[in-house]
Amino acid sequence: MALALFDFDGTITFKDSFGDFIVYAVGRKKFILGAILLSPMLVAYALGFIRNWRAKEIVSTYFFGGWDSRGFKTLASNYSRERLPRIVREIALERIGWHKLKEDKVVVVSASIDLWLADWCANQGVDLIATQLEMRAGRVTGRFLTRNCSGKEKVKRIEERYGLKSFDYIYAYGDSAGDRAMLDVADEKYYRWKRV
Repeated sequence: MALALFDFDGTITFKDSFGDFIVYAVGRKKFILGAILLSPMLVAYALGFIRNWRAKEIVSTYFFGGWDSRGFKTLASNYSRERLPRIVREIALERIGWHKLKEDKVVVVSASIDLWLADWCANQGVDLIATQLEMRAGRVTGRFLTRNCSGKEKVKRIEERYGLKSFDYIYAYGDSAGDRAMLDVADEKYYRWKRV
């Protein structure tokens, strides 16, 4: 059996789902206001003073900290079914379909939050490995329950769940530096949909 590993944001989609979900959840005006208020942190991130995972956690806490967890899960599920399909690349759907016809194990491996990817992945009949949000006492904290699923963490999580040696052949698809480690374990790799 072959294993097909797909990054999500920028690979399966043409738009980042993190920002897109925030706009869906709070509206464009609140998103813009939040971006302005968070701009010092975003500048620090752009300059390399704050790591990617920490910047995402700060943004997540600002927008979602304190939300009722049940309501948040419902909203994320609605986004996954209603909005997410609109930002998916046709080439990604075709390639996923090709792998499924070959009966390969298809897995989306993403730094995005699992809650807003889960229904889409289930609808496609593919597995999901992603970052998880912490929930406490029925509320979203905004912090991450798991490590941000990017870079070497992607490979670690894939290995923990499946065991790379149990597959005869591995395909990987990515579009950014956060996917390099995952691409490195593949026999056949695609970077921004070009074979490398």
